[in-house]
Amino acid sequence: MQKLGEFIKKYSHVLVFILLEIFATLLIVQNTFYQRSRIVRVGNRVAGMWHKSVSSITGYFGLKAENEYLAAENAELRARMASSYISYSDSVFQVNDTVYKQRYSYTDAQVIKNSYNQAKNYMMINKGSSQGVSVDMAVISPKGIVGVVVNTTKNFSTIMPVLHTDSRHSVKLKRTNSTGSLIWEGGDYRYATLVDIPTTYPLYKNDTVVTSGLANDFPEGIAVGYIEDYTSVQGSGFYSIRIRLATDFNNLNHVYVVDNHFKAEQDSLMKITEGEDE
Repeated sequence: MQKLGEFIKKYSHVLVFILLEIFATLLIVQNTFYQRSRIVRVGNRVAGMWHKSVSSITGYFGLKAENEYLAAENAELRARMASSYISYSDSVFQVNDTVYKQRYSYTDAQVIKNSYNQAKNYMMINKGSSQGVSVDMAVISPKGIVGVVVNTTKNFSTIMPVLHTDSRHSVKLKRTNSTGSLIWEGGDYRYATLVDIPTTYPLYKNDTVVTSGLANDFPEGIAVGYIEDYTSVQGSGFYSIRIRLATDFNNLNHVYVVDNHFKAEQDSLMKITEGEDE
């Protein structure tokens, strides 16, 4: 209490000045219409700017929940696409019975760790075996392919992305359906290399490259990238094609894990077939 008294005594002149200013302002507002309208207008402007700032901040923090909702919705929509189903048609006595069975389903996930400037890059997502994710499942982004699941725990998974020198994926040219392999030789995360495309097929810059659907992991037709430039490898009969990747690995937040419901059956059949050839 003594300190408060000392403070008032020390700054009494300042406090009296502030009180007089407030009193004078109140007199002006109450008795002069023009000044009152000006002060009210300034007050409304300040209040409006304040509420706008608060709204922007709260809206920003609400984007995370909104993005998660949109990712889940997109996963459901992808699962409903015609390319996610297999058609079975049986014709008996001219009566056709077609049944569609779902081949692919999608689980949305968030990237929580990511590298893209090493020779052997990996990323981690926040979904694991408890959410139905298992090894060898394909992973895509809203823009294109990402990679393949290589390890899982109950709630997390690691992915070998396209940006790994050991990765190799079956792809094709959308315009000609000519198939080849996508590899990454290191360096710039924006580009990869397409090999095994015969020189008998003409190429054009910006030709679209998509997944072939031949490897039992990625659905057919998922965007891979676009031809940036190419050369003919002398004496091989094949091109070496530089691809501008569709997925931006430097800005990757949400992905979709693809579950091929027929993969185990297909892989088992291939093992039996390969065993018969030995």
